[in-house]
Amino acid sequence: MIRDTSAQDRLVEVKPNPRKKLMWIGGAIAAVVVVGFFIPGIARLFSADSSVSASRLAFATVERGPFVRDIAAEGQVVAAVSPTLYATYGGAVTLKVHAGDTVKKGQVLAVIDSPELVNKLAQEESNADAMEVDYLSAQVNARTKQSEMQKADDNAKIDEITAARDYDRYETAYKAGGVPEMDVDKAKDTLQKAKIALSHAQSDLNLNNDSGAFAVRAKKLAHDRQVLLVQDLRRQVDDLNVRSPVDGQVGQLFIAERATVAKDAQLLSVIDLSALEVEVKVPESFARDLAVGMGGEISGNDNTWKGLVSAISPEVVNGEVAARVRFEGGTPKQLRQNQRLSVRILLDQRSNVLTVQRGSFVDESGGSYAYVVHDGIATKTPIRVGESSIDKVEILDGLKEGDNIVISGTDNFKGAQRVVISR
Repeated sequence: MIRDTSAQDRLVEVKPNPRKKLMWIGGAIAAVVVVGFFIPGIARLFSADSSVSASRLAFATVERGPFVRDIAAEGQVVAAVSPTLYATYGGAVTLKVHAGDTVKKGQVLAVIDSPELVNKLAQEESNADAMEVDYLSAQVNARTKQSEMQKADDNAKIDEITAARDYDRYETAYKAGGVPEMDVDKAKDTLQKAKIALSHAQSDLNLNNDSGAFAVRAKKLAHDRQVLLVQDLRRQVDDLNVRSPVDGQVGQLFIAERATVAKDAQLLSVIDLSALEVEVKVPESFARDLAVGMGGEISGNDNTWKGLVSAISPEVVNGEVAARVRFEGGTPKQLRQNQRLSVRILLDQRSNVLTVQRGSFVDESGGSYAYVVHDGIATKTPIRVGESSIDKVEILDGLKEGDNIVISGTDNFKGAQRVVISR
């Protein structure tokens, strides 16, 4: 019979390891500490709708202090007076200046060659001379006719006086019995005819005076009209010499030398460098608060100048409104057309105003709510905002000084009421 090894086996007693026991006890204690530490965070996590990392957000504190509402933009120097000159008549143009030349007011910049207009002026001047002769002739004719009518009137007066004397003599002789009654009646009829002839002579004289005056006036009006036509043509001929309307500098030439142009064609532009302004593009949201006369600052070339809003465009283009700011107290000499400058326009300035740094939360919420952060929880809170500046927003209601709010990244909250801000 084969023997097994049971006789060789013996029971070994396992003693407990004190070091291992201590490790278990320490692990249990650490677990209790960790659970106790995270219980508030876990509670907050379960009480919120979502959790967003703070690295994806921007925060700002509500403050009370001065509030300056202004507009800052890049502007471009433009001439307040920059007339463009046009051809007043068609013809070949000879330029007398080049782009960039300094010119004086009244200086001839270009000459338009128009033989047709010059010939027309000569013809109308000849017609004016002829009409002047007609006018003078009408005056002579009127005076001659008046002299004839006056002569007839004077003869009629003499005839009337003679007839009256004859009638008196015949009447006296008749009463003395020296002449028959028939001679008296004849003398009486002669006197009556003389009176009628005098009356007609006086009437003809008056009518002739009126008629002569009308004829002379008609000739004078025709001559005056022709003189005005000649003056206008002389002005047009003089305008063939294109003159500078201001002291300044030749800007752009729109034609080549000796080019033939039509009437009203662009020739060149002149820039008045003594009256420069800065043109800026203002966002439509600020444009409604702009007004002519508002103060501002213009800066560039390491200088700062005071400015005033001089003009505001009545139309909106691509969400912007063009405005012009002129220099207060004279134009700096070192500036040039189309130079870039920075412009700041002051819209409003107040003190002791509750404000917060401007952020995307205003556009995302429409200014109706903000997320107030407290103990790591962002709570959606209704607010009411007022005016906005470049970097601040006025708070009218819903927030108090010292509140910490999320100003950017609230789109990550998806409109949740409470959000945990994780580190």
